[in-house]
Amino acid sequence: MTRDRRSGGDAPAGTPRRRLLAAAALAPVLAGSGALPGVARAAPALPGAPRRAAGTAARDADPAAPQPSHPLTTTDADWQGVADALGRTGRVMAGTVYRVGFPRRDLHVVSQGITIQPGLALSSYAAFTLYDDRQTVVRGDLVVIEAELQRATDTLHAHGFEQTAIHKHLLAHEPDVWWTHFHAAGPDAVELARGLKAALDSTATPPAVAAPATPPPLDLETAAMDAALGTTGTNDGGIYKYSFARRETVTDEHRILPSATGVTTVLAFQPLGGGRAAVNGDFVMTAHEVQDVLTALRAGGLSVIELHNHGLMDEPRLFYTHFWGVDDGVVLARALRTAVDATDTAPPD
Repeated sequence: MTRDRRSGGDAPAGTPRRRLLAAAALAPVLAGSGALPGVARAAPALPGAPRRAAGTAARDADPAAPQPSHPLTTTDADWQGVADALGRTGRVMAGTVYRVGFPRRDLHVVSQGITIQPGLALSSYAAFTLYDDRQTVVRGDLVVIEAELQRATDTLHAHGFEQTAIHKHLLAHEPDVWWTHFHAAGPDAVELARGLKAALDSTATPPAVAAPATPPPLDLETAAMDAALGTTGTNDGGIYKYSFARRETVTDEHRILPSATGVTTVLAFQPLGGGRAAVNGDFVMTAHEVQDVLTALRAGGLSVIELHNHGLMDEPRLFYTHFWGVDDGVVLARALRTAVDATDTAPPD
């Protein structure tokens, strides 16, 4: 036995810290099954499975090397217990990730004279994924005001969650808002959801409300923006969004991360009238791409906000940079295209 200094206890050498936390904090397997009801046990082929991260092929060639766990295909019905525990309904994305949003509709945040809509930068989220090792992983991001940050931090820790990043997504703004990323794993998805609900309840995050059947119209030249970025955006509650996923396989502690868990570049445009927009979001990059992206953003007149990681154990190591700009939507899209082209990404399958 060796002493694991990070966990403060005795553990076999090489035991992942997250497994220690999960074993200490998470409840037994749901109804003794170790799986969500109705979930198939065979690991499906992932969309884009031929994409490989650097070093993955070498691990696969070595029988002694840990093999990556694959996410299992699930349906919305499989996650009903999670929805009940959270008091909110999400949806399965790309067949494998149950994603739930928690917009901070209670906040009135102003940055550089612009009132920030929740869909632009003020929506917490959680992404649940069931793996073929019978573990559920939840990753996500909580939006908290400064007065809530320490309380939310303590609640996450009390329920076995790791914080993997704490930073800002906006430049000068009132009130002060922070974003904290989290990660937890365990055999009981509902217990994970209960821990997350406790963290949400430590903040003033409001309860869920039904989304309008039809999103509001966009005062943007979306066709020209789509042409500039080479893909079609989505009207997400009045915010026009684009997403670009990493082409290579990304893992975290030997579990393959689908892009819907947050391993994406996101460009979000909030209409300001007359075709103008405020744009915010973040780029996902490997180390060798960082400087090219930062240079492209600045050359396009965009402000850079943060450079950081969202995870602790990802492979390849990924970095994220948040940005901001206000201009004609098409002008912004053309500037962002240069930065997108500096990364090995593509619209999700």
